[in-house]
Amino acid sequence: MDFGKSCWYSYQQGCQREWLITNGIGGYSSLSLICSNNRRYHGLLVSASVPPTKRQLFLSNILEDMSFEDGITVSLSSFQTGTGYINNGYTHLQRVEYNYLPEFIYSYKDIFVKKKVSMKQGDNTVIVQYEVRNGNKEAVFKLTPLVNNRDHHYTSKSSHLKFSIKHEANVIRVSGDGESEIRFLVDGGEFKSYNDCFFYDMFYEVERERGLDYTEDHFIPGCFSIKVKPWETKTVSFIASTENYDLENINASRVIQSEEERLKELLDRAGVQNELCRRLVLAADSFIVYRKSTKSKTVIAGYPWFTDWGRDTMIAFSGLTLATGRYGDAKDILLTFSKYVNHGLIPNMFPDDGEEPAYNSVDAALWYFEAVNSYLSYTEDYNFIQKNIYACLKDICSGFVNGTIYDIKMTDDALVTAGSENTQLTWMDAKVGDWVVTPRHGKAVEINALWYNALMIMSGLAERFGDIDIYSAIASKTKESFQKEFWNEKDQCLYDVINSEGKDSDIRPNQILAIGLSYPVIEGQKAEKILNKVWEELYTPYGLRSLSSTNSGYKGVYCGTQLERDGAYHQGTVWTWLLGRFIKAYIHIKGGTEQARRNALEFINPFSDHVKNGGLGSISEIFDGDNPHYPRGCFAQAWSVSEILRAAVEDIGIDQLGQRINY
Repeated sequence: MDFGKSCWYSYQQGCQREWLITNGIGGYSSLSLICSNNRRYHGLLVSASVPPTKRQLFLSNILEDMSFEDGITVSLSSFQTGTGYINNGYTHLQRVEYNYLPEFIYSYKDIFVKKKVSMKQGDNTVIVQYEVRNGNKEAVFKLTPLVNNRDHHYTSKSSHLKFSIKHEANVIRVSGDGESEIRFLVDGGEFKSYNDCFFYDMFYEVERERGLDYTEDHFIPGCFSIKVKPWETKTVSFIASTENYDLENINASRVIQSEEERLKELLDRAGVQNELCRRLVLAADSFIVYRKSTKSKTVIAGYPWFTDWGRDTMIAFSGLTLATGRYGDAKDILLTFSKYVNHGLIPNMFPDDGEEPAYNSVDAALWYFEAVNSYLSYTEDYNFIQKNIYACLKDICSGFVNGTIYDIKMTDDALVTAGSENTQLTWMDAKVGDWVVTPRHGKAVEINALWYNALMIMSGLAERFGDIDIYSAIASKTKESFQKEFWNEKDQCLYDVINSEGKDSDIRPNQILAIGLSYPVIEGQKAEKILNKVWEELYTPYGLRSLSSTNSGYKGVYCGTQLERDGAYHQGTVWTWLLGRFIKAYIHIKGGTEQARRNALEFINPFSDHVKNGGLGSISEIFDGDNPHYPRGCFAQAWSVSEILRAAVEDIGIDQLGQRINY
C-alpha cells in the first residue's frame, strides 16, 4: 500500500488513518499515518509486561528535527496541543509505503529522510531506523523521545511523571516507579540530558470524541544529536526497549530484515494470491500472540484496547489460523482451551497472576466445536482430536445437558437456556452498571443454532471414533423444537430470544447462525426467507446491523460518552464478523454454484477500500448503522479480519475464481 500527499492535505485528514505493528506478545507500536498521536492508545512502544496483558505506554513518540548552521530548524514531527496549536511536520512527508513494515519518506529542499518502524518479535522492543540523505549543507539530525509510564487505558500529567536518568556507555536508562525502566540506544548519537523537561498538553481528538480525558503530558529525558556532513548518507537506528538484555548487541538492520522475512514467509505459507486476502493474512498475524500464564498461543480480540477472550478466539479461529495455513498455532490454541474446560465451559477470559479463569460465556464453548470441525476439514488430524480434544467435547456436552453455572442447561425440549435478568452471557453483552442494554437471557436463537451444530459434530466424531452416539437423537429433538419455537410466521424469520416474558421479535442478525454454520438447523424455503430478511433489514457494505433500522430502539451512530456508546453497541451498530456467516449462508442456500460464489464477491469488495482507510491493512471492529457507515471501535479487530478472510478462502474460493481485488 502506498500513500501520497493527497492523504494528508490537512492535519485532521492525516490523522484519519492509523498503522499498527505488533511483537507477538501483546505489545504494539501504533500512530496515525502522519505519525501523530491522535488517541491515548497511540505510541511507538506500548509494552506487554505480562504477555499479552499489562500493557503500558513507555515511548509516546519521537520529535524529529533537522537543524542547520544558519539557525534554521525544520521539524518533521506532527502533533496537536490542547490550545489548538498544530505542528505541521506532515507537510514534509512525501510518501508512505506500507507493505510489510511502515516506511515514511520526508523531504526538505535537497534533503531526504526515510524512516522505517519495526518491533522485535517476542520482546518489548521497538526500532525506528532512519536513512538521512543530506543536501549541500551540514546538518544536525535531532531525536527527542517523549517518555511515559502508564497503563495504556489512561493518560498522565507532568505531576505524575517522576523519572531518573542514567547514562551508561551508549545506553540511556530512564527509570520510573522503581520497577519499570525504558532504555534507549541511538547509534552515532550524542545525548544531552534535560532537567525536569516535559512535553505539555498533547491533544487526542479521538478521546475527546469518546468523552474521555483528551490531553496528556510526557517526560523529555533529553535529546540525541547526529551530525550529518554535506551530501552524506547516514543510517541512524533508534532502539527503545523495556527488556533487560544489552541493547548494544542488537543489530537493528538485521531485526528489521528478519521481521520482513517472517511476514513474507507467512504469505508464502498461506498461499493466497488475491491482494486483499494477502493483506488480511498479514493482519491476522497481529492477533496471534503468546500468553505467559498458559505458555501457549492465544488471540488478541482487537487493537488497541482488547486483550484475549475465549469467544473471540473461537469465532476468529478458522480465519486466523486455518485459512492462513498456521496449523501449528491452531493445534496449540485448541489444546490450551481443552486444559481449561470446567463446568462444561471454556474460559471467556484467561487468568493472570494466578487468578481463576472467567467462564461467563454460554457461546464460547459451542464455538469450540465449530473450531474443531474446521480444524479437521483442513488437516484431517483426527488422531490429535481423539487423543486430546474429544473427551473435553464430551464434557462440554454433558455440562449443557445436565446443567451448569449461570443457569446454563438443556431443557426438556432439547433447547438450551442460559442466564438471568442480571447476566450477559451471549456476545451481545453490553452492560452499564445495572443496565443490561440487550437482555437476552433464556433461549437465544444463535445459542441453540450453535448447540445443534455442536451435537451434529459430536455425532460424526462419535461414529468415527467408535463411541456410542448419544448425540444424534438429541440433535433431532433440538432441530424439531428449534423450528417449531423460533419460527416467526408474521415476519418470516426467527425470534431472537425466548424466555418467560415471551418471544422477542426484534429483527437481529443472530438468526444468521441458524443457516450459517457447518450444520444449519434450518434448510429449504425458511432458510431462504431468513437470508432475505437479514439482507433486506440488516445488511450493509461492512457487515450486519445489530438491530433493524425500523426498530424504535435503533441507534444509527456509535458515538458520544461511554454510556451513549454502550447504548448503541448492539442496537444498530454494524458488526463485520457476522458478514462472514452471512456469506456462508448465502452460498449454501444458492447451491454453492460458481455464480453464487462470484456474486458473493460483492460482499467483500468494500473491504479492499477499507483496508486503506482506517486501521491500515486491517478491518475495524464496528461501523455506524447509518450511512456512510463510519468505522468505529477498535481499528483492528480479530473476528472482523478472520471472518472476511475465512469467507473469501473457504466459502467463495476467491483464488479459484481468479479474482484479484487490488488494494
